[in-house]
Amino acid sequence: MNIIVNGGTRGIGKEIVLLLSDDKRNNVLVTGRNKSALKRLSDSSVHDNIKTLSVDLTDLDNHLEAFSKGVSGYFKNIDILINNAGSIIVKDFTDFESSEARILMETNFFGPASVIRAVRPLMKKGSHIVNISSMGGFQGSAKFRGLSYYSASKAALSCLSECLAEEFRKEGIIVNCLALGSVQTEMFLKAFPGYTAPVDAREMAEFIIDFALKGNKFFNGKVLPVAISNP
Repeated sequence: MNIIVNGGTRGIGKEIVLLLSDDKRNNVLVTGRNKSALKRLSDSSVHDNIKTLSVDLTDLDNHLEAFSKGVSGYFKNIDILINNAGSIIVKDFTDFESSEARILMETNFFGPASVIRAVRPLMKKGSHIVNISSMGGFQGSAKFRGLSYYSASKAALSCLSECLAEEFRKEGIIVNCLALGSVQTEMFLKAFPGYTAPVDAREMAEFIIDFALKGNKFFNGKVLPVAISNP
């Protein structure tokens, strides 16, 4: 299968890439800003099936054509897109600088949306887009101080998933969203220092992969909470 993991140089995304590449039938294209981390991932591939593309989601719209050409240089069609890229800034709402708020929205919402627009022409009937959101952006869930803009950006991605499922329905492209709860990652520790999550990055990656491979047969346009605890 041809699979894009948008945001795969650390945490859950990195585990997704490594697990997917264990199957030599998969061709994995991973994006990220950290070029050295991307190279390490590519070099670690046992089956030489990890390709990389350096992307800064905060500035993607200015380089969308180059990004599209980069993807099409690897793939003629795409079976799965996992939009895992994310960023977090923990700060009270009134202390946020506008530039900080825009970075979160660009990375967590506008960037993933632009990735979808760029790769959409390469997706066929049965293709699956899996957007990774957060319980922080899940309506009715517990909310936490300092995560206002982060949660709002993830809520926007969740809503976009529902909208695109309807827009892409005629083409047979499936769009779903997983709202993750507590997972032991570097980003999680920024939000909740000292807290130990009940699920580690590899365990969550295994679930996301299984859902990406099989969930399109049972779900479309759904925002599904994946949480034992929150936080």
